[in-house]
Amino acid sequence: MNGWIVAPAFSLAVFAVPAAAQDHGGHEAPVQQVEPAPRPAPHDHGQMQQAPEPASADDDHAAMMASMTGALGPYAMGREASGTAWQPDVTEHGGLHEHRGPWMFMGHVMLNGVYDWQDGPRGDEKAFISGMVMGSARRDIGADGTLNLRAMVSPEPFMGANGYPLLFAAGETANGSDTLIDRQHPHDLIMELSASYAHRLGDQTSVFVYGGLPGEPAFGPPAFMHRLSAMDSPEAPITHHWFDSTHITFGVLTAGVVHGDWKLEASQFRGREPDEDRYDIETGELDSTALRLSWNPTENLALQTSWADVTSPEALEPDEDEERWSVSGIYTRPIGEHGWWSATMAFSNKERSDGVSLDAWLAEAAWHPNDRWTLFARGETIETDELEPPGHGPIRDVARLSAGAIRDWRINETVVFGVGALVQTHLAPDELEPSYGGDPEGAMGFVRLKIG
Repeated sequence: MNGWIVAPAFSLAVFAVPAAAQDHGGHEAPVQQVEPAPRPAPHDHGQMQQAPEPASADDDHAAMMASMTGALGPYAMGREASGTAWQPDVTEHGGLHEHRGPWMFMGHVMLNGVYDWQDGPRGDEKAFISGMVMGSARRDIGADGTLNLRAMVSPEPFMGANGYPLLFAAGETANGSDTLIDRQHPHDLIMELSASYAHRLGDQTSVFVYGGLPGEPAFGPPAFMHRLSAMDSPEAPITHHWFDSTHITFGVLTAGVVHGDWKLEASQFRGREPDEDRYDIETGELDSTALRLSWNPTENLALQTSWADVTSPEALEPDEDEERWSVSGIYTRPIGEHGWWSATMAFSNKERSDGVSLDAWLAEAAWHPNDRWTLFARGETIETDELEPPGHGPIRDVARLSAGAIRDWRINETVVFGVGALVQTHLAPDELEPSYGGDPEGAMGFVRLKIG
């Protein structure tokens, strides 16, 4: 088995299916119309232009979203993802929106009820609820400023401190003394409490500051639950602790500059990952640094490269620091009248202060041919030394492939109910096959509720 070849090749094969399908469809309209508009006068709060009266409520929402600029700069609102990360401009921007005076409020709910089964001697099964509830409030400040407040909470702490079974996953702790292995830790109840202020310097340029307790520093692609290529799957990637384990960081301060399709930003943040108490707000010194350069060369493509010097990320290894860097690309485009296709490819390396260097590769895609079905797939490989406790063991190459689908039913204009499933296969090296029972399988069945 060579997971470093098999996993990316698997996802690349999946990517080719919708790409071929779009050539037969002949539709080139974007997922979301994104013609960045000049900033309106201060009395047009919410940075909106007057649009022609659309034919339906859905058209009304799409027109409003298309005419709005981002909270951090003069670009399409669809470009904004988790924290201060960027995604392709054509990405559909969901949520319920309402204006009250100078404020624009947005809300979104996505909850999954999941039954998870992981095979083999190290597997387990469990039913749990995951997802998030998000809200934001935004207003103009003077003629050139934008204030944005954002909050996000998760039901995941209620699944229990030891999270849910997920073979090859490792990181964080349930009891303060042992690393979770072959399990995905629950995310904290409070996933984000943040504020940002952006000041426009010209038609294409702005500067901004962002702070969160918790928040997300300027490292990596958007967190997996916010990527269009990943958000329909309830499965956390095993590459999570390479790309986006910092998406819940208890103490972040970021400053950046946007010029056209480029963004350069720097963060000072607390390097320690969240502890086993998932209900509290933690504090500590902002002892770590991150830099990220983002570029959206077209409305369909978002590229980033980033670097971070992380101080003492693991509570059980307090003397170990990490230097991380990542590079990623997200490509999104329309298929047919209401469909889209999105793919993410990414690489990350983390080098610990003890000299150990570990790589991770990720390739994932989602295909949404209509408003009823979404198909998704992921292939990923990691170098890890955490699967043979106690402490760090030999470095092993492991890989996981997964694929699934969800069928949605629209209850009304704002509520969608879905039923889905996914299957997994895990590729273990010869040294680990006895403890895992070969190359174990896994599966998840789930129901989903989306509001907004």
